[in-house]
Amino acid sequence: MPTYRRTVRIPAPIDEVWAFHSTIDGLRRLTPDWMNLVIDGVEGPEGDTDPELLVEGARIRMSIRPFGVGPRQRWTSKIIERTPDGDAPVEKRARFVDNMEDGPFRTWEHTHAFYADADQTLLVDSVDYRLPLGRLGDVAGPFAKVGFEGMFRDRHRRTVDRFEP
Repeated sequence: MPTYRRTVRIPAPIDEVWAFHSTIDGLRRLTPDWMNLVIDGVEGPEGDTDPELLVEGARIRMSIRPFGVGPRQRWTSKIIERTPDGDAPVEKRARFVDNMEDGPFRTWEHTHAFYADADQTLLVDSVDYRLPLGRLGDVAGPFAKVGFEGMFRDRHRRTVDRFEP
C-alpha cells in the first residue's frame, strides 16, 4: 500500500498546535479553498452532535469538489486513535489517526503526528492509501502522491501562517 508523508516545522508550542488541530474549525481553516469543503455533520463517540473536540470515535461527514470540477465527493472519516485523548495535556508528542469509512478511496488512513521541539512543533502527516479501480488503481497508486502534494503543502502553509508571530 502506498504511503504519502510530509513534515513541517511550526513556530508554536505543541499544546497550541495540537489544540488547533483537535477541532472541526481547525479542519475548515486548514483545508485549501480549491477543495470546496463542506462539513455535512460531526458526531461524537456517544452520538452527540457538533462536539467541541474531535476525540477518538468522532465521525465527520463531509464532501469535497476539487477545483469545482465534477460531482461532489462524499467522505466519512472516523477518528480511530487519539493520544492524549480528550483535553489531557500534551507534553512531548501527540497524534491522532482518522480513517475513511466511506469515500472515493479504497483505503485512506491519515496519521497526524506532533512532536515538541523546544518552543516549536514538528507536524508529520502520513497517509496510507489505496486508489479505487482495483488493479488499475494499484498500478497508479504511487503516482497519486503528486496530487496530494499540493493539498498538504497548502495545509502546512496555512498551519505555519496561523502561528507565525
